[in-house]
Amino acid sequence: MQPVLDYLKQHQARFVAELGDYLRFPSVSAQPQHKKDLLACAQWLVKHCRQIGLEARLCETAGHPIVIAKTKRAAARKGLRALPKPHFMVYGHYDVQPPEPLELWTTPPFEPRIAGRNLFARGSTDNKGQNFAHLKAVEAYLKTGTPLPCDLTFVLEGEEEVGSKNLSTFLKQHRTELACDAIVVSDTGMPAADCPALTYALRGIIAFEITLHGPARDLHSGIFGGAVENPAMALAHLLAKVRDDKGRIQIPGFYDGVAALSKYEREQIKRYPLSDAGLKKLLGSPQLFGETGFTATEQRSSRPTFEINGLTSGYQGEGSKTIVPSWARAKITCRLVPNQKPAHVRKIVCSWLKKNCPPTVRMEISAGHGAEAYMVSPTSAAAQAALRALERAFGTKPVLMREGGSIPIVNEFKQVLGADTLLLGLGLPDDNAHSPNEKFNLDCFENGQRLSAFLWPELAEPV
Repeated sequence: MQPVLDYLKQHQARFVAELGDYLRFPSVSAQPQHKKDLLACAQWLVKHCRQIGLEARLCETAGHPIVIAKTKRAAARKGLRALPKPHFMVYGHYDVQPPEPLELWTTPPFEPRIAGRNLFARGSTDNKGQNFAHLKAVEAYLKTGTPLPCDLTFVLEGEEEVGSKNLSTFLKQHRTELACDAIVVSDTGMPAADCPALTYALRGIIAFEITLHGPARDLHSGIFGGAVENPAMALAHLLAKVRDDKGRIQIPGFYDGVAALSKYEREQIKRYPLSDAGLKKLLGSPQLFGETGFTATEQRSSRPTFEINGLTSGYQGEGSKTIVPSWARAKITCRLVPNQKPAHVRKIVCSWLKKNCPPTVRMEISAGHGAEAYMVSPTSAAAQAALRALERAFGTKPVLMREGGSIPIVNEFKQVLGADTLLLGLGLPDDNAHSPNEKFNLDCFENGQRLSAFLWPELAEPV
């Protein structure tokens, strides 16, 4: 292992520069104008993977391409069969969230900037920096001639931020090629730079949009206001009924299947270094708010939610425009926990909204993506191997944690490939994923490479 670790230490400056090249691609999957940028980013990845010694190819889909990169399999010597090695997959994504609002960025989102030990750019932590750490670890093995104890396949997609629309089909079409013993994903976080973590559960999600239609056109509020329903006001009243003042969702059946946290899980949560006071300071919020009876950490990782992601109606330009708008719209997501069924939650939520919609407006609901929550046993051999690798890389005992976010494809991995996913996040709570001034801590980047280097021998021969 020492040549691998020495190589990683010696080449950090180059690795950071290469990560900067990766981050310059505005690979925003949600915006059609960036289609060429996503293709260019995928092509760059293929070229880079080949340069470090992997076999790589670009796989076209109905949307953005998928990059497949593999370690070279051992060839059988004459008269002998090569013994199969354990096979593991590393999954990541090269697409990123939209950078807007641009005016809140200190520097342009696709011009990487280093300040102290932080690298600022859209996609730096979600997810380019995290998946790049694994590529650099494998490069260290290949360039030093250190034998890998396993075969590795990287699957890097360009549609994670829009629901992995085509990866599910791709998995089924390449089921045999991608069959593996476990999958490693670094697309989550850890509580602090000196507190590594194995995430054993993710929340699920359902997404949809509500539009309330009122008059056939925007109306003069002086002439018609007071005689016709204002869709924006109706939508505000409707959404206000969803939650009570104790943070509990008032839709009947919303909590069906939700299980209480075990004593062991609550003990793990107590080990997190980020206190409620620290979280409040980090978020810049006047006061924390959440479902009564749970800590802030429990609320944001282990409880279901109903969130308004965006509200739109009427005039949004400078100055005033005195109208009754003809429509109002809200973008909604519900985060779900293990044992909640997305189809059931979507049905009861939409039924409740329709039932409570006033007759003075017409409701339209358009469905978005959805996925079940994910949970893996932290006592499995693979999970224990990952915990050992984390401790070796970071020099401290890791914690087990639940993550509040969603990675829908991990359920597909289990269903199609029959393999569990190890979630080994390198992001920090203040990395601003999905927000302006996203960053990635360079110490986490370096330790992530060490984690990946230690991980493969631990996984290949779990004790």
